[in-house]
Amino acid sequence: MFDCHTHTTFSTDSVMSAEQACGSAIKLGLDGIAFTDHLDYDFPGELDFLIDFDEYFSVLNPVREKYADRLKVLVSVEVGIQPHVLRESEEVIRRYPFDYVLASVHLVDRQNPYDKEYYRGKSKKEAYSRYLEEIYFMVKNLGSFDMLGHFGYIIRYADYADRTLRYADYSDLFDMIFMELIDHGRGFELNTGTYRIERPDAVYDTEILKRYRQLGGELVCLGSDAHQTDHVAARFEYFSQVLRDAGFKYTVHFENRKPVFDKL
Repeated sequence: MFDCHTHTTFSTDSVMSAEQACGSAIKLGLDGIAFTDHLDYDFPGELDFLIDFDEYFSVLNPVREKYADRLKVLVSVEVGIQPHVLRESEEVIRRYPFDYVLASVHLVDRQNPYDKEYYRGKSKKEAYSRYLEEIYFMVKNLGSFDMLGHFGYIIRYADYADRTLRYADYSDLFDMIFMELIDHGRGFELNTGTYRIERPDAVYDTEILKRYRQLGGELVCLGSDAHQTDHVAARFEYFSQVLRDAGFKYTVHFENRKPVFDKL
């Protein structure tokens, strides 16, 4: 089993070193871990999500070699997309030998759903629909990526009595996203970090998985989105069963941008 979404201190919002992450992964019995540090052009506020990727590889490649007999370390990236940063993001993706490119939406109309301001004056339907529309734009227009990151990001900080993102409420948008992914041999991650135990009202709608499977989708990975050691592989056992119940027999990780299937 691989954790396909983790962040080291190369991401300014993480407190976990690569060495610490590897130690946690080995202790948990994982087969591999993907470091997917942030690349977000034109991110507002004080956080800087731009990385010197020459340094990134010079630091992480020795870590990869150090743990090679105990853990497969994948040097990867999480690219945060806004419509106006497609070109710059694509240039970085193509320039470096990433094992895996995870594409995510962190900003909607220049607003961060991390902040309550994004939700002010919007119904849940409006806020979530706009987020999914941005995801569809990304999967339609970003030329080079492997998997789509965290559908559930929008619910993490939403200020609604019921935060659940349900397939039935946004079926047209979900189907458009799914078909675009399937047509280009891509899939999405089940981001377990959104549903950690300290967030008991955050519920994952399994109809999302079932519909993707029904349409012919096969590529799903598990990612914790860990920024600290005790979040690595969060709730993987539970969500592995969720995937099996939805009809999946394999998860996937990527090496040299090629999918490798891991039996559940």
